[in-house]
Amino acid sequence: MPRPIRAAVASATVFLLFAAITFAQARQTFEVASIRPFDQAADASVAAGVRITGLQVRIAGLSLRDYVGVAYQLPPSQVVAPEWMAVERFTISANMPTGGTREQVGDMMRSLLEDRFELKAHREQREFPVYAMVVDKDGLKLKASENVAAPDSTAVIVGGSGSAAGVNIDLGNGTSFSLASNKIEARKITMAQLAETLTRFTDRKVLDNTGVNGRYDLTVELTAEDYQATLIRSAVNAGVVLPPQALRLLDTGSANPLGSAIQKTGLAFESRKAPLDVVIVDSSLKSPTAN
Repeated sequence: MPRPIRAAVASATVFLLFAAITFAQARQTFEVASIRPFDQAADASVAAGVRITGLQVRIAGLSLRDYVGVAYQLPPSQVVAPEWMAVERFTISANMPTGGTREQVGDMMRSLLEDRFELKAHREQREFPVYAMVVDKDGLKLKASENVAAPDSTAVIVGGSGSAAGVNIDLGNGTSFSLASNKIEARKITMAQLAETLTRFTDRKVLDNTGVNGRYDLTVELTAEDYQATLIRSAVNAGVVLPPQALRLLDTGSANPLGSAIQKTGLAFESRKAPLDVVIVDSSLKSPTAN
């Protein structure tokens, strides 16, 4: 697998991690925090992870654009920022103040970015083309997951890895997603998590309009061409600069290579337009001030 595609796999992995976490709006700051460059080895695999246990927070492998998304509770696709913000990656280790909760991490992250990167940003709402994920007319063809445990409210520990063998994501509480060997596999995943996950591999945001509750297992086979195009699309979404020959594969292939494959599960993508919140980065330092 070419290095740009490996980088895209890693980026997609990083983006998926936060599908398991929801942040609230309370204005808070970390008690103490350090920011260091992420040590991304130039080999065939890249690991990234999120660990929130007690008052300790450690997030490894996110780009500055990703962290802005965390701070504003938005996916990276809804962060409008200079290209360089998607390149350099950082590890943040922090302690929340006594009484702090993981629901306050988003606002603590925003304060940290404003203090250490001198981040200035603002919110807007813009209309975008989207895919509405709906149940097809013939009904859902997915298997409901068995032995679903209650979510662990004491900690958030998720992780993922990307390599030439594909992408493997652990979203915690038994929920997983993988893109490997020309197929997508998911276990104990909700429709909302699936829609957010598929957004990372398509040319527009996927909204969950299924109205389906519960958790499901699925396996979706992809053609070799669609599998490669899906990896390239994830690179474009991640802001990775690709060679022209790779981009030509997107121009000549399907605009949404996952569309026909996902129909095998009884789901379908409908093209619509919808207003979405975005955060616009007005200015930021490229490197943080000293710890």
